[in-house]
Amino acid sequence: MLNVYVCEDVEIQRNKLKKILENIIVMEELDMEIVIVTESPYELLEYAKKTEEVGIYFLDVDLQTDMDGMELAKEIRKYDPRGFIVFVTTHSELSYMTFQYRLEAMDYIVKDEGDNAIHKRVYNCLLNADERFTSRNNRMQDVFTFKVNERLFAIEYDDIIYFETSPTTHKVILHGKNRVTEFYGRIKGLEEKLDGRFYRCNRSFLLNKKNIKEINIKDKEVIMINGEKCPISTRRMKGLRDI
Repeated sequence: MLNVYVCEDVEIQRNKLKKILENIIVMEELDMEIVIVTESPYELLEYAKKTEEVGIYFLDVDLQTDMDGMELAKEIRKYDPRGFIVFVTTHSELSYMTFQYRLEAMDYIVKDEGDNAIHKRVYNCLLNADERFTSRNNRMQDVFTFKVNERLFAIEYDDIIYFETSPTTHKVILHGKNRVTEFYGRIKGLEEKLDGRFYRCNRSFLLNKKNIKEINIKDKEVIMINGEKCPISTRRMKGLRDI
């Protein structure tokens, strides 16, 4: 499901946009839910922080607060890097700022275009986001997502070499082809979450079988494609022989 967010400081415009969104979602039977319609960028941001769900955000640029729509979008990107951002504003001349802020906005809707034009643009945004989200979700089975300091990251399974228990309590270290990252988690929990492409060779290591270079039965260790060695417990040895 896609969460829908609206931040607009003018009440009439806020209610009008909410009504448009509600009608389109119902008529097109979209798997979306409007979670917040507010004038406060901070209130919206708190909602975005609390969930790992992808959202589509309709943001006014000029919010009459110390955080404008561009700054709000920049903050949203920290917590929802795959979200869809749509600016709705009277300031068409500010559209260039989306590139300056590197926000990858889906659309820039100008309020002065008229109700019919706005409805059409919002309609196209929702359907486009739904199509892209569905397509992306079909591929998510090959992507592992995790949080570091409240920021959401994603890495393809093929790029994960192995996980190991961190010396820091309740944390796991992900060893990837291009990164090493520590995040909160447990090897047991990851083993239950991930599919058969991963194998737990001992209490503290969970390996990507595709990225095993060599299995040294004599020394009870697995050599990964990056040259790093992971120990094998005696009772886990048989499972590796069958790989």
